[in-house]
Amino acid sequence: MEQEITIGRIYKHYKGNLYRIIAIAKHSETLEEMIVYQSLKNNETWVRPKTMWNEVIDERNALRFTLQK
Repeated sequence: MEQEITIGRIYKHYKGNLYRIIAIAKHSETLEEMIVYQSLKNNETWVRPKTMWNEVIDERNALRFTLQK
């Protein structure tokens, strides 16, 4: 269940917080794609491997992050 990852869009983490994607970057050593995103709650900036972004996190096929309309 792969969803498009778009810079500037808002995504909801399965625990409820909202985040805006601010960049898609590459790890300097492995070249793995990373998602750079910022909390709408407190403006903290985070980075996570792209492979984890669309990860299914439970038996109901819930995604770690879902795009907000």
